[in-house]
Amino acid sequence: MDCERRRDYLYTLGIDLWVPRATAAAPPATAAGAPQSAAPSAAGAAGWERLRQEVLTCTRCPLHTSRTQGVFGVGPERCDWLVIGEAPGAEEDRRGEPFVGVAGQLLDAMLKAIGLDRHDNVYIANLLKSRPPGNRDPKPEEVAACMPFLERQIELLQPKIILAVGRIAAQNLLGTDSPLGRLRGAVHRFGATPLVVTYHPAYLLRTPSDKRKAWEDLKFARGVYQELTRGSATDGDRA
Repeated sequence: MDCERRRDYLYTLGIDLWVPRATAAAPPATAAGAPQSAAPSAAGAAGWERLRQEVLTCTRCPLHTSRTQGVFGVGPERCDWLVIGEAPGAEEDRRGEPFVGVAGQLLDAMLKAIGLDRHDNVYIANLLKSRPPGNRDPKPEEVAACMPFLERQIELLQPKIILAVGRIAAQNLLGTDSPLGRLRGAVHRFGATPLVVTYHPAYLLRTPSDKRKAWEDLKFARGVYQELTRGSATDGDRA
């Protein structure tokens, strides 16, 4: 990613980026390198499609009666990064894709600031695949009903790192009631996969003063990923 584009993304985040004049023209280190060649198998593609159809026709909890459609996920089916949010909102419910409203635009800017794009090298999903009425917090039984879908997405994707955005996602994935502030800045695990926590973009829209903290979380996650993939050439896309 060139410096000008990265500055644009950081500007959207509300982060000032100062660099020495001598290095301003050099592209910054990102979460990426050269792509690997590990195309998903036909069996893997079939697994994704079966799972997608299960989500779209799911009746495991009452949310299916009020949703417009199930919201499965978006991104390459073989990549190193997985972002997990809480649940679809009104726009996501209408369009069938996670993080497509105003908060989604901010999430895209956050991810692009560290070299990630939902079309190229990061998969985005939610704990819940159906929208809770009024965007209320998910109920425990709703999370329990949807968690097997997310676990199977993780099994198919085999990400190297998970970024949990927001308190609800972080607490449910980690099985804790600790506040998000205590979960930030550390490497947790969901199963065997390293997991890093940051703020939900909807929260950052309401509390822009915490955008700098979110930027620190993103840099931390990028550093964790770079350490995990040290010595390998990858941009996070294994398709």
